[in-house]
Amino acid sequence: MSSFTVWPGRPYPLGATWDGEGVNFALFSEHAEKVELCLFDAKGKREIARLALPEQTDQVWHGYLPQVRPGQLYGYRVHGPYNPEAGQRFNANKLLLDPYAKSIVGQMAWSDAQFGYRVDSRREDLSFDRRDSAAGMPRCQVIDPAFTWGDDRPPAIPWHDTVIHELHVKGFTQQHPDVPPKLRGTYAGLATAPVIAHLKKLGVTAVELMPVHAFVDDRHLVENGLRNYWGYNSVGFFAPDARYLSSGAHDNPVGEFKTMVKTLHSAGIEVILDVVYNHTAEGNQLGPTLCFRGIDNAAYYRPMPGQPRYYRDYTGCGNTLNMLHPRVLQLIMDSLRYWIQEMHVDGFRFDLASALARELHEVDRLSAFFDIIHQDPVISQVKLIAEPWDLGEGGYQVGNFPVGWTEWNGKYRDAVRAFWKGEGGRIGELAYRLTGSSDLYGRESRRPYASINFVTAHDGFSLSDLVSYNDKHNAANGEHNRDGESHNLSWNCGAEGPTDNPKIQALRARQRRNLMATLLLSQGVPMLLAGDELGRSQLGNNNAYCQDNALSWVNWKLNEEDQHFLEFVRRMIKLRHDHPIFRRRKFFEGRPIHGGAVKDIAWHNPNGSEMSEVEWNQHFARSLCVYLSGSALDECDRYGQPIRDDDFLLLINAHYETIPFQLPDYPGDEAWLCVLDTAYADGLSTDGSYKHGSVFPLQGRSLALLSRPHRSTKPQ
Repeated sequence: MSSFTVWPGRPYPLGATWDGEGVNFALFSEHAEKVELCLFDAKGKREIARLALPEQTDQVWHGYLPQVRPGQLYGYRVHGPYNPEAGQRFNANKLLLDPYAKSIVGQMAWSDAQFGYRVDSRREDLSFDRRDSAAGMPRCQVIDPAFTWGDDRPPAIPWHDTVIHELHVKGFTQQHPDVPPKLRGTYAGLATAPVIAHLKKLGVTAVELMPVHAFVDDRHLVENGLRNYWGYNSVGFFAPDARYLSSGAHDNPVGEFKTMVKTLHSAGIEVILDVVYNHTAEGNQLGPTLCFRGIDNAAYYRPMPGQPRYYRDYTGCGNTLNMLHPRVLQLIMDSLRYWIQEMHVDGFRFDLASALARELHEVDRLSAFFDIIHQDPVISQVKLIAEPWDLGEGGYQVGNFPVGWTEWNGKYRDAVRAFWKGEGGRIGELAYRLTGSSDLYGRESRRPYASINFVTAHDGFSLSDLVSYNDKHNAANGEHNRDGESHNLSWNCGAEGPTDNPKIQALRARQRRNLMATLLLSQGVPMLLAGDELGRSQLGNNNAYCQDNALSWVNWKLNEEDQHFLEFVRRMIKLRHDHPIFRRRKFFEGRPIHGGAVKDIAWHNPNGSEMSEVEWNQHFARSLCVYLSGSALDECDRYGQPIRDDDFLLLINAHYETIPFQLPDYPGDEAWLCVLDTAYADGLSTDGSYKHGSVFPLQGRSLALLSRPHRSTKPQ
């Protein structure tokens, strides 16, 4: 092995830090007895040095190597007691990843050697395995963080103007015909002109990337010819996953990600990361030893009280990171600041965020995690989105996150789906969801945009499949169709899956328009699942987490119906952008405007009368008319001038038969113009003008939007 000089170095910053002359290495381990730094040759095949870090300061082991340069591959071996029953799982035979590694190269080559115990032992994890795991492990890589950002600035889109597109880096471009083949499925591919042109023409303002932190393909998936396609199996919270690098970019993996962000910013599009800080890829007590477990198991993970051999598991993935430990909190906060300050991302969606809020066992809104983020001058200023549930007791916390957070509104998804499936008695809840869910967020200074509204997401059916399948079809996942959502959807779609029946096709297309129109006309922040605008189908698979193939990738070849729908979605998003009444910053109050008789919002039955208390609670009710006043925004533009908009009538009918809607009588001589009718393939009607007192024939299972200019907006 080569000889290297090791100086004491510094305990901060953690990780491998290039200073222009050498590299400082620093690793936290509270209970370790010795830490060895392992250096590898340029191909990662041969270990060229094994060096004990000479200093320990405040439980951080550190050393400085003046000979080391960016590109150097490395890992750690950590010595200490192996006593699982006491929560200690040190095994220096296992090469470990640096939790602060900025780049991780190579893929896992699974074998029994990656486990700290003898896999075939009757004593399971109480046994000890002496095999060296280095041959099958990825390598950490020292980076030079230098990058020319130029005049890059965050687009800083206000929350109420935001439209989110949830997408998978690989799946979005893997089949795009206009993306160069060598760039498909990569960070660079996402930044190509055809992709950005699609996003801009669609009208979205932010892309929410499914996990890009370095992650691991589970062994059982690999052995069955599958992959952890979604990526919710993180092992490196600072490193962009190398599988999304274009050919030739592996010498500068961070640079390609930064270029993608800079290019999207230039187009006015924000980048939000889906981050998985609640658990790691090491699983339960029978999982592999890859990083945290071998560095300091008792510090990084939450043990079962009185049984530290086992882990608390609020995630369904075998373990939960220990948010009670200050060094674990530091890891997460350092990671968040790194992605903001060094990588220029604009926000985060926190997977299973309730798990991060658990102090002892219960979900605690005043936990250290929230306190630290709220006071942090960097993290608190970006977009923060919670998936407000986990799998533990009391983990469903929709509406309970603190000020400054937005939430995936699972109640919105459920209410809108149930209404358009035709379930009666849902109009009361639908009214709350259409208006920003004030029952959930209308307190403690929260606003309508605290609600991230969605009908579909990566986890579940695509929009096309949602209205085409009554049951899941997940056999390809290798779990005998037991995984994924288990309830029957009962959309009365008339057939299961693809069909040539024109009536069934027309009904499905109409339901797609209904769901999308409802989403984009609701107060709050709409989130679209990438590919839904293109008619993407997963052939009924509602849990395609392991399908890294055409089943999951976006199909850019559109038939005529899908082309119509794409144009419909574009027009709906433009309508939302053009009319501030659909993206209010404040909740409706249902009160008269400026002392007059007209309210800012009013609810009417098909007879044109305002809804009575009895009608709100009728179990068979499936239709509704909503009046929205364009003069009641109570908002000003940046010049201090009051913002005004048109008045709108939103007519909704989830019944299968046509319902004649008597248009309510409001002051003004202008006729109502129909700007949207989902009963038609293009979303337009042929006869679009309606006077006061006239009847609008709202067809079965359809939605219509009528507008008229408010008198205060007429030219003088």
